[in-house]
Order: sequence, then C-alpha cells, then structure tokens
Amino acid sequence: MTGTETLKATEPTGNTGATGTDENPVFSVRNLWKVFGPKAGRVPGSEHASLPPAELREATGCTAAVRDVSFDVRKGEVFVVMGLSGSGKSTLVRCLTRLIEPTSGTLAIDGEDVLAMDRARLRELRRHRAAMVFQHFGLLPHRTVLDNVAYGLEIQGLSKAERRAKATELVAKVGLAGLEDRRPSQLSGGQQQRVGLARALAVDPSVLLFDEPFSALDPLIRREMQDEVVRLHREEGRTMVFITHDLGEALRLGTRIALMRDGGIVQLGTPEEIVGSPADDYVREFVRDVPREQVLTVATAMRPALAGESEHGPAVRPDATVSEAIEAVSRSGDPVARVMDGGRLVGVVDRACLLDVVAGTSAPGGAPAPVPADVASGATEASDAPDAPDAPDGSSEVTL
Repeated sequence: MTGTETLKATEPTGNTGATGTDENPVFSVRNLWKVFGPKAGRVPGSEHASLPPAELREATGCTAAVRDVSFDVRKGEVFVVMGLSGSGKSTLVRCLTRLIEPTSGTLAIDGEDVLAMDRARLRELRRHRAAMVFQHFGLLPHRTVLDNVAYGLEIQGLSKAERRAKATELVAKVGLAGLEDRRPSQLSGGQQQRVGLARALAVDPSVLLFDEPFSALDPLIRREMQDEVVRLHREEGRTMVFITHDLGEALRLGTRIALMRDGGIVQLGTPEEIVGSPADDYVREFVRDVPREQVLTVATAMRPALAGESEHGPAVRPDATVSEAIEAVSRSGDPVARVMDGGRLVGVVDRACLLDVVAGTSAPGGAPAPVPADVASGATEASDAPDAPDAPDGSSEVTL
C-alpha cells in the first residue's frame, strides 16, 4: 500500500490490506449503511444520501449512523476504528456480526456473505468465529472468574472438565492465575476486563472485536491492558478490530486506522500515514498534538548519502522511529545516522532531516508539509509581499 487510503464508497481502494498480500480478507465491507428512522431503507442511494446529518434529519427524519463505508480487514492485523462520540464507530463494529442489522451494502467474513446468514449461521459466527470484548465487561456476577471464562465453552457444549481446563489455561494467559475462584465484585476494573478478554479468547475466534474496552479504566490500568493486547497479538497473531476514541491508543495498537466522522470514513491508513499525511483539515486537527517523531519512521525523513557519509555514523533500521534516530545521533555525536536495510545502505538522516519531522515542516518522503486551509487562504495576499531573505546555512549547528 502506498500513500494514504481515503475511501470513497463508489471506488473502494484497490489494496485495503495491511500485509501487502493478496489473501482474502477476514472482513470485506462495501458501501455499508446503517440508517435509523422511518423508511430508513430509502436513504442510501437517494438524493438525500449526501446531506449533512442535521439536514438529513430535517428532510427525512432519519439518522445515518454508518454512511457508505468500505474497507477490508486483513488476517493478522489490528484494524482500529477511531472517532469522536457519535461518529458511528460502535454501530459499525456491531454491524459486522449483525448485532445491529445494516440497512444496505455488502458484508462478508472469510468470503461468506454475512447478510445472507440465517439464524443458525449467525449463532455459529458469534460463538466460534468472532468474539467481542465490551466496555462494560458483561461478567456474570454469580459466577467465579473460572466459570465466567468458561461460559462460551459451556454454550458450545464442551464437557465441564474440558472447559475448566481450557479456562484455567486462559486465566493464566491473561495474568490472573490464583484468582480463579473470585467473583467479579472482588476484582479491580482491570482484572475484570482481563476476565472479559480471556472469555473472548476461550472460544478461539478467528477475529476479536473490541468495543472501547479500556475507556472506563484508570490511565495506568488502561496502559497495562494495552500492553496485554500488544502481547497477545505478538504471540498469537490474531486478527483484531479495535474501537476507540483515544488517538494515542489507536496509534499504539493499530496496524491501520480508520478515522470516522458523521458515520463515514474520512481517512484510512497506517498510523504513520494518518499523522504524516492527513487527508483534510479535520484529520490534521485531530493529529495536531501528536509527537510526530514517535510515530513517523526514518524512511520518511532520510535523504541520499553524500560522499563520505556511507562509512560513519550509527546504523538505524528504515522502520525505526525518528525519535530513535534522534537518540542515536545524539549519543554518537556523528552528524548523520545511516539507514540500513539488511546490511544495505538506503539513505541517511541528519539533524536537519530529523528536525524537519519534529517541526512538521516536511511530509513523509521529504515533500513540504501540507498547509492548513486557514493559512493557505492568505497565500494570494502574501504573494505580493517582498521575498523574505533566505535562512542562513546552519543546519549542522542545530542541537536536537
């Protein structure tokens, strides 16, 4: 995938995967709508479909919670759907397993049409293929930790011995060994969410769906649970769809991020693409306070090596963050860091390159950073002003 994917309903992006392969996606979503209100089915494809939310409600009495959304979720990726309250992200994740019925569009899991599934196939989907971790835990208060984790296996019909053995293994996996006999009321919020995570893992689903699972937790506990998700994904490679309103959480966990607004996806891309090449002023404002050096990689900042630069300086990987490169240059005292890919020099980064990324004065690939609309609007007037003098050379004297 090159560049940032900004999805259009009528023109789904050709490569919406995260792995760069042609394998079939776990979820394939095209032109999906969920409209609430009278005669909701008439809204998609009508003259009212493109109206802003307030005008749509005034004209039809309907609310489009999910509006003409298209994307693929590839096997093994963490696909994050992020947006503010009311953007449609939680409605979207519930549509994936038809906990909420979509109004129109197409939706498939592993190539199978979800919208064509009868009740038996839907039960099988929810019991075996996709498991959800909710924000409010949903634990059974009269059951122990072990029995809560084993609940899905009980529904599947496993024997008591089998399900308790599996549940014991998963309780240990999420760091709750020794707490098997406690009730939910005897656990902290973080521990309760770990029980919910273990319960979802118990049925061995092909995809885990997280609906803002950590938003009610304290910051330190939330960080611990994010670490747990990162660890589980690293160990198992399980496909995950993660819903959040927290940009930091999205950037930390996501292989790719779909940023939603008013029911539609305004930009879909890797964390680096979202931060480095925002699609519009809304996304640019969203990521304005993100420390760019902690997200963007040296591959976006490097330049060709000049004579004598290929032999000296610390080596960094192309996927190392700019922050890591800054540390390497600072510790070594060398003017540049060499970007090495499998023993091959692919470029260098100097202090000026790194500072440009931190300051946001260059976009990925070394292009000038996009100018916000409110600044660009004054470009015509500014063009009549005298040229400013060139900045003096002195990049080598910049201290990072």
